[in-house]
Amino acid sequence: MAAERGARRPGGPSAGSWLCCVLWLLLGRAAAAARSGSPGPAAGASVRTFTPFYFLVEPVDTLSVRGSSVILNCSAYSEPSPKIEWKKDGTFLNLVSDDRRQLLPDGSLFISNVVHSKHNKPDEGYYQCVATVDSLGTIVSRTAKLIVAGLPRFISQPEPSSVYAGGSAILNCDVNADLVPFVRWELNKQPLLLDDRVVKLPSGTLVISNVTEGDGGLYRCIVESGGPPKYSDEAELKVLPDLEEMPNLVFLKQPSSLVRVLGQSAVLPCVASGLPIPAIRWMKNEEALDVESSERLALLAGGSLEISDITEDDAGTYFCIADNGNETIDAQAELTVQAQPEFLKQPANIYAHESMDIIFECEVTGKPTPTVKWVKNGDMVIPSDYFKIVKEHNLQVLGLVKSDEGFYQCIAENDVGNTQAGAQLIILEHDVAIPTLPPTSLTSATTDHLAPATTGPLPSAPRDVVASLVSTRFIKLTWRTPASDPHGDNLTYSVFYTKEGTARERVENTSRPGEMQVTVQNLMPATVYIFRVMAQNKHGSGESSAPLRVETQPEVQLPGPAPNIRAYTTSPTSVTITWETPLSGNGEIQNYKLYYMEKGTDKEQDVDVSTHSYTINGLKKYTEYSFRVVAYNKHGPGVSTQDVAIRTLSDVPSAAPQNVSLEVRNSKSIRIHWQPPSPATQNGQITGYKIRHRKASRKSDVTETLVPGTQLSQLIEGLDRGTEYNFRVAALTVNGTGPATDWLSAETFESDLDETRVPEVPSSLHVRPLVTSIVVSWTPPENQNIVVRGYAIGYGIGSPHAQTIKVDYKQRYYTIENLDPSSHYVITLRAFNSVGEGVPLYESAVTRPHTDTSEVDLFVINAPYTPVPDPTPMMPPVGVQASILSHDTIRITWADNSLPKHQKITDSRYYTVRWKTNIPANTKYKTANATTLSYLVTGLKPNTLYEFSVMVTKGRRSSTWSMTAHGTTFELVPTSPPKDVTVVSKEGKPRTIIVNWQPPSEANGKITGYIIYYSTDVNAEIHDWVIEPVVGNRLTHQIQELTLDTPYYFKIQARNSKGMGPMSEAVQFRTPKADSSDKMPNDQASGSAGKGSRLPDLGSDYKPPMSGSNSPHGSPTSLDSNMLLVIIVSVGVITIVVVVIIAVFCTRRTTSHQKKKRAACKSVNGSHKYKGNSKDVKPPDLWIHHERLELKPIDKSPDPNPIMTDTPIPRNSQDITPVDNSMDSNIHQRRNSYRGHESEDSMSTLAGRRGMRPKMMMPFDSQPPQQSVRNTPSTDTMPASSSQTCCTDHQDPEGATSSSYLASSQEEDSGQSLPTAHVRPSHPLKSFAVPAIPPPGPPTYDPALPSMPLLSQQALNHHIHSVKTASIGTLGRSRPPMPVVVPSAPEVQETTRMLEDSESSYEPDELTKEMAHLEGLMKDLNAITTA
Repeated sequence: MAAERGARRPGGPSAGSWLCCVLWLLLGRAAAAARSGSPGPAAGASVRTFTPFYFLVEPVDTLSVRGSSVILNCSAYSEPSPKIEWKKDGTFLNLVSDDRRQLLPDGSLFISNVVHSKHNKPDEGYYQCVATVDSLGTIVSRTAKLIVAGLPRFISQPEPSSVYAGGSAILNCDVNADLVPFVRWELNKQPLLLDDRVVKLPSGTLVISNVTEGDGGLYRCIVESGGPPKYSDEAELKVLPDLEEMPNLVFLKQPSSLVRVLGQSAVLPCVASGLPIPAIRWMKNEEALDVESSERLALLAGGSLEISDITEDDAGTYFCIADNGNETIDAQAELTVQAQPEFLKQPANIYAHESMDIIFECEVTGKPTPTVKWVKNGDMVIPSDYFKIVKEHNLQVLGLVKSDEGFYQCIAENDVGNTQAGAQLIILEHDVAIPTLPPTSLTSATTDHLAPATTGPLPSAPRDVVASLVSTRFIKLTWRTPASDPHGDNLTYSVFYTKEGTARERVENTSRPGEMQVTVQNLMPATVYIFRVMAQNKHGSGESSAPLRVETQPEVQLPGPAPNIRAYTTSPTSVTITWETPLSGNGEIQNYKLYYMEKGTDKEQDVDVSTHSYTINGLKKYTEYSFRVVAYNKHGPGVSTQDVAIRTLSDVPSAAPQNVSLEVRNSKSIRIHWQPPSPATQNGQITGYKIRHRKASRKSDVTETLVPGTQLSQLIEGLDRGTEYNFRVAALTVNGTGPATDWLSAETFESDLDETRVPEVPSSLHVRPLVTSIVVSWTPPENQNIVVRGYAIGYGIGSPHAQTIKVDYKQRYYTIENLDPSSHYVITLRAFNSVGEGVPLYESAVTRPHTDTSEVDLFVINAPYTPVPDPTPMMPPVGVQASILSHDTIRITWADNSLPKHQKITDSRYYTVRWKTNIPANTKYKTANATTLSYLVTGLKPNTLYEFSVMVTKGRRSSTWSMTAHGTTFELVPTSPPKDVTVVSKEGKPRTIIVNWQPPSEANGKITGYIIYYSTDVNAEIHDWVIEPVVGNRLTHQIQELTLDTPYYFKIQARNSKGMGPMSEAVQFRTPKADSSDKMPNDQASGSAGKGSRLPDLGSDYKPPMSGSNSPHGSPTSLDSNMLLVIIVSVGVITIVVVVIIAVFCTRRTTSHQKKKRAACKSVNGSHKYKGNSKDVKPPDLWIHHERLELKPIDKSPDPNPIMTDTPIPRNSQDITPVDNSMDSNIHQRRNSYRGHESEDSMSTLAGRRGMRPKMMMPFDSQPPQQSVRNTPSTDTMPASSSQTCCTDHQDPEGATSSSYLASSQEEDSGQSLPTAHVRPSHPLKSFAVPAIPPPGPPTYDPALPSMPLLSQQALNHHIHSVKTASIGTLGRSRPPMPVVVPSAPEVQETTRMLEDSESSYEPDELTKEMAHLEGLMKDLNAITTA
């Protein structure tokens, strides 16, 4: 042992000490890491990099036949190499024990001897390649479809036919689509060689053009699909050498609508037969196709059109037109171009920390629009609370946890194909900084604080974390700064939250440093969430606050909206709607109700559905419908989905064009005019019109003309001279031609006339005067080679230029009506054309006198053109009806009793329709002409009553207007938002606000309700706002239980029977800070009720006060109790002295006669009952009139309920200071509280003293009006007027002066604000009244009194402590005085509150001055009394 120890000693100490040092360092590093919370060097040394993992080759769609072999290619790249597996129809294949299917070394799937029978199809289906790397994750390839051609079967077989030499022949051989590539033809059982003249169409049909004798024989088609070939029946094709009969032009093969994918080829077949041999030409969307100059277009045998390498621009409607010189026929087909899904933006790799939110972005395009699904590590991502599909295609993962790492793939799919793209998610440790990435990979809530932290002190936990606002789906958290950093200006905060019972924690960050509140959105109702807040500074994240447990408000347990509602058109009359189960079903969904409504109508229909899809039939063609779905559970209907709108497919028009008319232009052309069919019968977009015309004598020779859909007239040229032609018009859509109009006829001119100069003078003019009319007849100019468009008749008394009437060129007579009897008229006649008017022909006539009763003998001018005038007037149309079609269209129909029973128009009459609405009243009539017995009036306003009438015109005769018909257009959704939205707080309830608004200016129907949205975040999604419904047409609404001192945003939306209108702009409002109504802030954005009660009915000029303090000097300073006691005692002593002096004075002056008068007046005034004052004691008066004095209230306390207020009188005008606006409202309330009552008493007292001389009022001067709260003249004047009538001696002429003063004072006082004093020339004292002490208790008055409209409601809820004020002014100015009111004693229960609230800003020096003023007043009173 000793030897061993000695042997180890040389190396022992050195190696042992080194080992100990290393061990100590490692333990120390680990302990330090544990203390600091950071990982060891292995964890924090570097950031893991993304691993390339993708497919090199993916499987593609494959067509195979029975018994053959198939390879589905697949190869993936990764380090290390991935493991390849295959799925068929979503299930993994077990290739180990499969004899026919095996995995090749590169990952491809090999299938030998494909099996396929009628009842056993094990190999046909969808295949997907799956690649896995154990340490990374899994990715899946696109899905490939393997199609196995079925057993051959013929849908149609060739049939025997005959064809003339040079013509075209068709031999059909239609097989199932997957076998078309395996079809070939035989002639006389020999393989048929195909060339430019003999073509096999994609359907398998054989087309032979320019047939020769060698083409005759027996034809059959063969299908060879791996098994024994299958032969069709044989059919003989005969070639006819001689022309036995003239065959009509017919289509042997018409084009049919096709759907093709970008890059493919398409063949539109079109083969026609007839003699002469027809030529085939093609048009696309009304434009001729130049096949020869295009590299991608080619004409095949017979005239079929081949389009190679299809692009999106090739989509459209193709017309095949066959023309053989005698006839023209056409057919059309629609080519729809589809595109496989392609990525506009692929998902990007993302680094993240736990608890963060991320978004994988994926933008795709394709036609039809692709659907997107997400796969994580090969498994489908099912949307949940933490995995959400946002913005249709993006995947959002909320509150990341470590297990979320892996590969995510976006798979886009439509009817054409599918594709995939993937990205990797790596979750780093919290102390590892996230490398720079594209900004779209992280959500805005988690992009902060990603820079590496430096060393330094970390902040402590935030303090006082509270939920200041808890709603059903959002919670607002507020907190205070950490104790370690009381200012916290540079701190940012992270709010971590999780649903109770789940492991996922999410984070929401503040938007700027120093902000100490966060609103967490998108929460679930009635759910408990755990919140904690951490502060961060430049060194890193600090301590977490204690967990805060908050439960969101419950919602009614009704289903949410059904997601992914979609509508698909399946035919012109049917639509299929699909949806999914609501995410928040709140119990089992019992059924769904599908609502649908035609756009522009107000009738919504519904149908009960138990599944997730439904097809509605019987809809109108090419009409837009809106659909919505409501889920029902045991509690009732849930939230409706948003409306989804779709238009049904188009069809051929179901009605002919309207209002067709013909205009002969010259000897070889006629212009035809028309209007489109009514919108309800168009059944699609009108793409064109087909005009057919023929000679009236030869009905078989019909010529067609196609014009574009925007054109409503066409000039038909190349006609024969002096020939009658028939015309008819039909409308076209992409689906075909609609019904045509009836034939209309017109005759061309015999010869072309000259219109380069004006017509010559008419050859004769004859007049026949009657009593009130003159019959004018004429013959045309002798030169018949100049065009005459019409005749202009001028007439007037003594001059032919007073009136001018123009008539048609065919007319030869006219009766001038409404003339004066026994008057000399000069008449002139001119022929005119488009160049101008010709030379006039003059004639004069004197109308017969009234006494002339001789018969009117009708005469015939000796000219071949002049018929006998028809004196009978036209009968007006009858049975006028207005049929409402939509919100802007009404159809007017009528009958004409002057037509035969079948009501067919055969002459040149036309109808004039006029219409108007009575809103506004001065609306003018609009008119339109029609040649049929109906007219479509468009461009009307929604929900508006119109009146219609019709008149008929035939030649020179017109009827009177028919009886009127009325129609109100349908309603439409409101097209403007509610206006003038204002928000004010409710007085006494700072947590309650009142929202007011006005109806939308374009309501388009009866408003059935409003929806108020409000939120604390103006940028929140609208579905996160709180909703307050308002039923009916109310224009105000209260919202309660809001959070104090919080800004809210409000929007309003109006609804009528058609749906919801647009939202108003957001209006901001901040709730008050304090609960007490006496300390409610007055700085709200939309105004505040301010102090005291909100005055009812303040008039239209009222403007709520803006921000500012209630006091001109800020917060008033409180007097100590000693100073308050001095004020109370001083005022009390002064009041007693004044009362004693006035009592003595009045006792000396009163006579018994005056007492009787005063008693009489009191009995009259006592008839008024005042609520709350059982003793009916009137408040006293104190009218003071002095030579140079005017008493003004000076109230420096903003408190509306003072115990007592001094009212000093300044000695001169220099002592008077202006009073700020903040006191105006309070003083006005005090003035009005007794005004009506006091004026009565004062008038009676003065009348008693002065007898024959009534008191004259002394006015105040005022500041400019600041508020319109005083716009209540009746409050001031009515009681005074009544009492004066009672108590004044009516023989005194001065009474009129007083009455006129009262009338004028109403206008002046309405604009007054607080009075100010001025020195004026004065008159001797007129009156002085003795006040009496009022009883305690707040006076309340009957609202029926004219003096109380302003305070009738207020007095019921609030005690008004009035302040007596006095008025000293000059005589001769008609303005009302301000009464002096002694304050009434407060009730016991209010005394304590009043003492606490009463504040004053008087200083001791000011009080000394005021006392001096009062002493001066007392001296004046003594002087008055002795006088």
